[in-house]
Amino acid sequence: MKYRVKHVTSYRYEEPVALSHNAARLVPRTDTRQVVTRAVLSVEPEPAVMHRYGDYFGNTVDAFVLQLPHSALTITSTSEIDVLPRTAPEGRQSPAWETLAARDLWLPTDVAEHRFESPMVPSAPELYALAAPAFTPMRPILEAALEVNHTINTTFAYDPTATTIATPVMEVLAKRRGVCQDFSHVMIGALRSVGIPARYVSGYLETIPPPGQIRMVGADASHAWVQVYCGHELGFVDVDPTNDCIPGERHITVAYGRDFSDVSPVKGMILGGGRTHVKVGVDVERISP
Repeated sequence: MKYRVKHVTSYRYEEPVALSHNAARLVPRTDTRQVVTRAVLSVEPEPAVMHRYGDYFGNTVDAFVLQLPHSALTITSTSEIDVLPRTAPEGRQSPAWETLAARDLWLPTDVAEHRFESPMVPSAPELYALAAPAFTPMRPILEAALEVNHTINTTFAYDPTATTIATPVMEVLAKRRGVCQDFSHVMIGALRSVGIPARYVSGYLETIPPPGQIRMVGADASHAWVQVYCGHELGFVDVDPTNDCIPGERHITVAYGRDFSDVSPVKGMILGGGRTHVKVGVDVERISP
């Protein structure tokens, strides 16, 4: 499946900004699941400095600096991606979870680092309590993870008004309400609590309008889900607690890390500006089968 994704982030400042340093993670990844054929990032006003590099996790970062006073900033990312056909693995294909849960087990660094707490995902008995019923003796990792995935989907309410980007995981767990970012953080914390490496994925999900309705340009949004490590053979497997599924060709991966703080679409520092108004528009368009 081939997609074109346009992601526009607009900032309006009540006072002029004298200096702005930013880092954008808006270019989708190229990996075994997808291939990026085009990726362009444009910034208005034009930056004095702009540099593209790969971060620690292999995500593409566009760093740029604005050195002249400005009252608005618009960042537009346009990408074309070939999402490759995927066969969802079955839960029983993965090894028993105890084979990974032992803390003295050697794992590659890029795997082992995802089984410890991170800036936005703490370790807590309440998270262990959420995961423990699924992780029965000798149960396959993916099978147990999919049960946790289902539990979050069926016992948490999707409510965009309940949380913000900064809402702590434990508050989400107590309220059982939130959005995809919250559900992903809860699931990551639950899996890590039993010793299973899990990481946060940012990306997009193609939305299909109801029958008889036209597709609304710009009505899509960023999405988030989880990758759970299922042993050497399967590696990291994607699971989506918001939609209770294993992501397929409608999911487009942008970046991954320990939690949202590693993959924020845009982050930076400004000098001046006063109150800031932010508007984000995302359009995911299927351009060929």
